Amino acid sequence: MKAEIIAVGTELLLGQIVNSNGQFLSVELAAMGIDVYFQTVVGDNKSRIQEAIEIAQGRADIILFTGGIGPTEDDLTKDALAAALGRTLHIDQLAMDHVQRFFDERKIVMTENNRKQAVIIDGTTPLPNETGLAVGLAFAHESKYYIVLPGPPREMKPMFTDKAKPWLLQHALTTEMPIYSKMLKFAGIGESLLEDKLIDLIRSQTDPTIAPYAKEGEVTVRISTKAPSEREAMEKLDVLEAKIKAILPENMYANIDMPLEQLLVDWMADAGLTLSAAESCTGGLLMESITNIPGSASMFKGGIVCYSNEIKKKLLNVPASYLEGPDAVGAVSREVAEVLADQVRMLGDSDFGLSVTGVAGPGYSERKPVGLVFVGLAERGRPTEVFELNLKGTRENIRLRSVKALLYRLWRRLEERKVDTPLEGSALQ
Repeated sequence: MKAEIIAVGTELLLGQIVNSNGQFLSVELAAMGIDVYFQTVVGDNKSRIQEAIEIAQGRADIILFTGGIGPTEDDLTKDALAAALGRTLHIDQLAMDHVQRFFDERKIVMTENNRKQAVIIDGTTPLPNETGLAVGLAFAHESKYYIVLPGPPREMKPMFTDKAKPWLLQHALTTEMPIYSKMLKFAGIGESLLEDKLIDLIRSQTDPTIAPYAKEGEVTVRISTKAPSEREAMEKLDVLEAKIKAILPENMYANIDMPLEQLLVDWMADAGLTLSAAESCTGGLLMESITNIPGSASMFKGGIVCYSNEIKKKLLNVPASYLEGPDAVGAVSREVAEVLADQVRMLGDSDFGLSVTGVAGPGYSERKPVGLVFVGLAERGRPTEVFELNLKGTRENIRLRSVKALLYRLWRRLEERKVDTPLEGSALQ
């Protein structure tokens, strides 16, 4: 079955509110075996909402609405839907009792416009609102199924999960198979290069399907299939996962949806390994990404934000000759990245020391270009490695990509150590 989500609200069109409801519903519907091919956002205008309904009726079996069912004059979803279907509206007494009780318990006088939140379309199933006031709707009309939900996520999510979803399963879904997915996570590679590496698989895909998408510094590939059971689905997905991993063994770090820093924290904590960090241009972003993960206290010793040359010299023993004078290599250099990684590792008596120094922008530093970054990786008992990065983007992009690149290098080093990694898992989306 095909579904369309119609989000109603001028505030969405103005960018004042992000449409997180669409994301939530798409994930939930996919898990039910319902394909979402379109999401529409329409303002608080009755004729335009009716137009959106007419378009959706021509291309979807299930139409879900979020928003526009509150007490104000611009809450027009039910009015527009009733007009589009030639139905009338009336007050649902149970819903009205719920609204009245809300005001009575708080000893607040209820204004007349709040009665609108108890309105339903004739011949529909009311969906009680346990976390708010506006009643939702579910009904079938001429082989189409309609679900009307409130806009606030704290009201919409429980109403869909507890009321609308069971109604759909009972009335609309009798033969659909659920969709099962795995999220394969990659680091150290961009979306375009990853797609190029997997292009033969992507072009020949039928079932399971492959869908790559990127966030800053990481790429995710979602592989999905429909199957009668999770066991049968995972048998198909495991085969495709193995093919993808064989093509990109140095980049795929997990088959569950987790950030690289979480994998590293869990891995190092389980292995009893420790880490320290020295950051210049990233200003503590690396340490923040690590300490945001629960359990990081057992593996992260601490770090230093060595933004100035003075701190680099005083706290991390970077030679003044590296930083000052006409022949100095400068703070943004391989030499300084190496010293920082070595010194912070020894200072923390850690198994690993990480460092980053570079030019995040917006202007040149030491006559070196924006995006030139050096990251260092020190390990107890092994030579320190330094990697040069030439990054593009805004200051924020460069800082974040520097952190992700350094975490990727740490992951590769741990892979070389053959420490067991918690990669196994699956995600039902």
